[in-house]
Amino acid sequence: MRLSAYFLAASAAVAGLTASATAYAKEVNLYSYRQEKLIRPILDEFEKETGIKVNVVFAKKGMLERLKSEGMNSPADAILTTDISRLKAHKDAGVLQSVSSDKLAQNIPAQYRDPAGVWYGLTVRSRVIYYATDRVKPSELSTYEDLADSKWKGRICVRSSSNVYNQSMLAAMIAHKGSAEAEKWAAGIKENLARKPQGGDRDQIKAAAAGECDVAIGNTYYYGKMQNAKDKVQLDAVKKVAMFWPNQEDRGAHVNISGAAVTKSAKNKAEAIKLIEFLSDTKAQEFYASSNYEYPVKQGVKLDKTVAGWGNFKADAIGLDKVAAEQVEAVKIFDRVGWR
Repeated sequence: MRLSAYFLAASAAVAGLTASATAYAKEVNLYSYRQEKLIRPILDEFEKETGIKVNVVFAKKGMLERLKSEGMNSPADAILTTDISRLKAHKDAGVLQSVSSDKLAQNIPAQYRDPAGVWYGLTVRSRVIYYATDRVKPSELSTYEDLADSKWKGRICVRSSSNVYNQSMLAAMIAHKGSAEAEKWAAGIKENLARKPQGGDRDQIKAAAAGECDVAIGNTYYYGKMQNAKDKVQLDAVKKVAMFWPNQEDRGAHVNISGAAVTKSAKNKAEAIKLIEFLSDTKAQEFYASSNYEYPVKQGVKLDKTVAGWGNFKADAIGLDKVAAEQVEAVKIFDRVGWR
């Protein structure tokens, strides 16, 4: 019933996009995983600079299913979504198209864009270790692999294996270490859990602060949201938990992206490319990344003050297309080891 309601709402939004086509000579229709209110200021700037109207449909759930059901009749010209696994799923479903852009190639490092030009990363987030400062010393921490050691038994909090962030983290380990080593690691983490995987990344940080576990795994931007929250519970929790960058002596901390792509059905392809180019450039990168406490993909762009406060770190430089290629195997491994 919830899915039906979603698609009814989606249909109304599509009708709105279609109707708007007659109102503007130049426009671009965007399906966005991010709420419009969060990105509207930079979209307004794009409209001001280019004269191209941006129509947005917020589609946190069901974006791929919707694009598949609409087919070539879809009004969507571009998508914005998070995580390499979602971008890969859209690519594999055949709802996106390859585009070539000198500006995108210049602004976005190769590891953060599809080799065939199907998807492009716009912001970077890392999946790191958090530790309770009253029970764990940073000198006790080192790598993701070390968390599978028995010394951490009953001390780790992490969310479900059905979560795409965990799947991408394991996929990266498969790409680096192979399936056998990755499975050994996943089994070790499962044995070291302090509780059944549950909740979101912020819940893992809260659990560490409350003493339910000593260390947790989560994305960096959730820490930033908690540091700037109005909710006293989050503010109190984040003061008791610190961030640790793993694997700094070898491959670097695992990173992922939010990204964009042009749809196969795009009627306004040139305008869609211009929008993604704009989002990859300096002005938009400063805003787009800081709006969610993420890192810009373009080099030399000023960091948000909260993000800058976490210090410098070495990021895993592996191409995210290689990580995406191991997503299916990652899910199989999680199922085999019983990480639910």
